[in-house]
Amino acid sequence: MLLIRQFGGPLDPDSSYPVTDLLARWSNGDVSARDALVPVVYDELRRIARRCLAGQGRSHTLQPTALVHEAYLRLARRDSVDWQDRVHFFAMAAQMMRQILVDHARRRAAAKRGGNAVTLVVDESSAISREPKLDLLALDDAMQRLASLDPRQCQIVELRFFGGLSIEETARMVNISPATTKREWATARVWLHQAMTTGIQL
Repeated sequence: MLLIRQFGGPLDPDSSYPVTDLLARWSNGDVSARDALVPVVYDELRRIARRCLAGQGRSHTLQPTALVHEAYLRLARRDSVDWQDRVHFFAMAAQMMRQILVDHARRRAAAKRGGNAVTLVVDESSAISREPKLDLLALDDAMQRLASLDPRQCQIVELRFFGGLSIEETARMVNISPATTKREWATARVWLHQAMTTGIQL
């Protein structure tokens, strides 16, 4: 069975300050806090961007720096965001990057076959050379169908796969227990694998 691979580890819980403070000030309308946040979160955003771009191939025209900048611009344009904490911010950034990549892939739909691939693995210890690749647009289509059936499972996949959040961080984001999160993460991976390999239709 193919399992969606989570890239990278969980966010460091000891590195929240001053991100949390800046996010709180941004939520209260402090534009200077929003601007001051950029250098503080930049390295983590680049790490998320690299995870999101994994499997795209070296010829992909959208690079991590451009993905970070576009995602941050979109986040900065959002009005009245009540940032809960740094995990919330990075989860939103990952969701934004995923949408940017999907939009980019749709514009390049006529590109060579395989150019929109994302990485899946047979199991979490598999070597990179054994990783089959699937189209990003196929993954997005499957996730949209999963969202119509179970929005929470789709959100869990988005947070874990694209955002790199841990089970505990994801559980906090979707307001369920870690045990339930782990179970639904496993169920969603199986469903997405079947949807992407058999072309399940609603």
